[in-house]
Amino acid sequence: MSATEVDPATTNSPEAAMASRARFAALVQRQGAFAIFVLVMVVASFSFDSFLSRGNLTGIAVQASFLAMLALGMTFVIMTGGIDLSVGSVFALGGVLAAWGSQHGTLVAFALPLGVCGLIGLVQGLVIARGGLPPFIVTLAGLLFARGLLLLLTDEGAKTYKVPAGSSFRKLAQSDLLGVPYPVLLVVLFFAIGALVLHRTSYGASVLAIGGQEDAAELMGLPVQRTKVLTYVASALLAGFGGIMIASYTSSGVTILGVGLELEAIAAVVLGGTLLTGGAGTILGSLIGVLLLQVIKNVINQVGSLDSDWQAVVSGSILLGVVTLQRWLTRAERT
Repeated sequence: MSATEVDPATTNSPEAAMASRARFAALVQRQGAFAIFVLVMVVASFSFDSFLSRGNLTGIAVQASFLAMLALGMTFVIMTGGIDLSVGSVFALGGVLAAWGSQHGTLVAFALPLGVCGLIGLVQGLVIARGGLPPFIVTLAGLLFARGLLLLLTDEGAKTYKVPAGSSFRKLAQSDLLGVPYPVLLVVLFFAIGALVLHRTSYGASVLAIGGQEDAAELMGLPVQRTKVLTYVASALLAGFGGIMIASYTSSGVTILGVGLELEAIAAVVLGGTLLTGGAGTILGSLIGVLLLQVIKNVINQVGSLDSDWQAVVSGSILLGVVTLQRWLTRAERT
């Protein structure tokens, strides 16, 4: 047999079959969300005449940009094997603080929410990393704290802070560059930076190693505690920046925003292929997951006969299916 020929017995061996199955499982896990996204886009474009209009697509992109900021931070958190339930409330708190701060200058509108939200993330990260408490419990406490502080600042939601009409702060989310809204450009920039951080820095390698096997990461000498703290700080800062964007976009600090948004962020990240157990995932996948959820919302709105409650029903059903599929694919890769 020549060197270029392949032994049929080898290609048909159980080892080869398992290797092929593992490669297929990994491919589906990485690209499944994109395939579903393309399918939904194609079906929607044929079903609704206005779906592919510039205005509708721009609206989808802008609305997705706020959730995308939360999903970016959540991606790194879940990659470490953790979870952050506080981001929805931190997002809303950041919006209220930004709206109030805009009345005292653009610098205050940025610095105040980022400082407060970053501090919340720092405390959570320290308690999780050094205190050894479960991220679920710690960030649930963070959710309650941020929401309570929000209600305290707004007299239990009775007061709404407005962004002054002449404030330059409004330009952050209400302007565009060559027809592309600033929020969309900022998301592209942040996700590009996130991808570089994940794949080109020691921090990114540590995140994946901790999620894969924390004990092994410690034995390798990786800065496990510091990485966890930085991850939760980054998640809170991104949520706070998302709040800054929404305050600029709506010209006010709306207290009811962010309720349940942490669950949407988790759903988007999982839909994008990041394992809930940590150690694997992609930044681009999370962005696709965000867009998929937003497109589903848009399609349901265009149906007309369905109310907004169907958005949660459909999104939840898809998430359950994806998590189940992820478990099956993970087993297929290991066997």
